[in-house]
Amino acid sequence: MLITLSYSNSKKSKPKSSVWGFGKHFTGHMFTMDYNKTSGWTNPQIVPFDDLSISPSTSVFHYAQSVFEGLKAYLNEKGEIVLFRPYENAKRFKKSCIRMAMPYIEEDDFVEAISELVKVDKGWIPTEKGTSLYIRPFMFATDEVLGVHPSNTYKFIIILSPVGHYYPNGLKPVSISINPIYSRSFFGGTGDVKCSANYSMSLLAQKEAKEKGFDQVLWLGGKNHDIIAEVGAMNIMFAFENKVITPRLDGTILAGVTRDSVITLLKEWGYEVLEQDMTYTELFDYINKKEIKEVFGTGTAATISPVGLIEYKGTNYHISDTIGPLAQRLYDTLYQIKTKSYSTHRTWVHIVK
Repeated sequence: MLITLSYSNSKKSKPKSSVWGFGKHFTGHMFTMDYNKTSGWTNPQIVPFDDLSISPSTSVFHYAQSVFEGLKAYLNEKGEIVLFRPYENAKRFKKSCIRMAMPYIEEDDFVEAISELVKVDKGWIPTEKGTSLYIRPFMFATDEVLGVHPSNTYKFIIILSPVGHYYPNGLKPVSISINPIYSRSFFGGTGDVKCSANYSMSLLAQKEAKEKGFDQVLWLGGKNHDIIAEVGAMNIMFAFENKVITPRLDGTILAGVTRDSVITLLKEWGYEVLEQDMTYTELFDYINKKEIKEVFGTGTAATISPVGLIEYKGTNYHISDTIGPLAQRLYDTLYQIKTKSYSTHRTWVHIVK
């Protein structure tokens, strides 16, 4: 893929890490590429980060044909740019596109576009522990016509954002509320792909959880709406003495890249990992009997996020006020894999040349 590069005329100032938060500041450049049915993908370019000018009739506003991905870049101790398992994100992006009746991007082109953009804005990659350069590739329909059918044209964009911890309190355990009313996804739906509509339909439950003082929503699934599914921004895992249970990939939850990485590590460390259904009543029984030692979420944004309290219909189920040893070990190990060139699982690390 031949990428045209246009440098920004004015050097964008990088804010101090203390004000980064998550997804609030963006680097000086972005990648864009256009699609039409006749020519396919055209005009791949890296340009200065700027606003978009599009028509009010653009179909994404009306029919929500939009997908995205999320991954991160790091600097290892040699100063090399490291991407963590980018081809897994490329495969998932392709799956999302197909499910949403959109043209997909070949995996090599997806990773190349990210790599070239990150090289241009390498100076924005933070190095403090707990920080990274967040990468957001996304695609949306651009036909300027109303009508319920797949668009004939699309735009693919990648933007970059230096970030700290996803949750403001870092690795302090979060509190989550089980929502008994709303559903995030359903069998035959789009729960296992990263389409934008999945997230918009989750916002009301998230808003209500926040109003009650909780950080996130724990979704329920299954035909009887009683099976633990996932948290709004991450997959969920329950650690016992020598085993870990996590919801199975039944087509209604996202197959997280971090989830897969954690399962691999846990098995290497001698844990039995069970991917199976768990009802909320079974969960409460495990907690009350103190059989569950730790609960934590896994995801690109948060990496590992300990869960300290789970609420359901006004009843709080307390787990821990501090991060547990297993969650801490997972967090430290994943960070080392991403930033140390001598670490294990080198196949998970993509060095940008």
